[in-house]
Amino acid sequence: MKLRVSSHIRPARGLLQAGGRQFPCALGRGGISNNKREGDGATPAGEFHLRWVLYRAGRIPRPDTGLKITPIGPRDGWCDAPGHSAYNCTVRLPIAASAERLSRADPVYDIIVVLGHNDAPVIEGGGSAIFMHVAKPNFAPTAGCIALRRDDLLTILQMCGPDSSLIVR
Repeated sequence: MKLRVSSHIRPARGLLQAGGRQFPCALGRGGISNNKREGDGATPAGEFHLRWVLYRAGRIPRPDTGLKITPIGPRDGWCDAPGHSAYNCTVRLPIAASAERLSRADPVYDIIVVLGHNDAPVIEGGGSAIFMHVAKPNFAPTAGCIALRRDDLLTILQMCGPDSSLIVR
């Protein structure tokens, strides 16, 4: 399954196409970029494999998907420190580097689809934590991720399997 995202009307809004349907999505506050850099707020352009799904087991049922799936624990994080050896990887918190907590108080990370961006190989400063996740109210811009309504994200995950990828243009 190939999912496609394109910018739409405003730089931080888009449409994700999957299975003959279109779903509104939020994009990075910097729009779509062909030269993604850490902290630029842009959603990277390109084709990215859907690596796996993380979800908050205490908040939502296990999503129905053909992708590998793992529950998020209270000490799970994602390293966003370019000089650290775990840059753009999952980590156990606390660590002696900047890292994003995956078990957030809000519902944004109740479902995370890890995208294969800057991971084979990891390039220092090339951008980290690029996910598909649950949108904030009113589709507020992200820091570079693709965000969808929770129900839309669950519908899309049902269509996905190990060979699924996301094309961002």
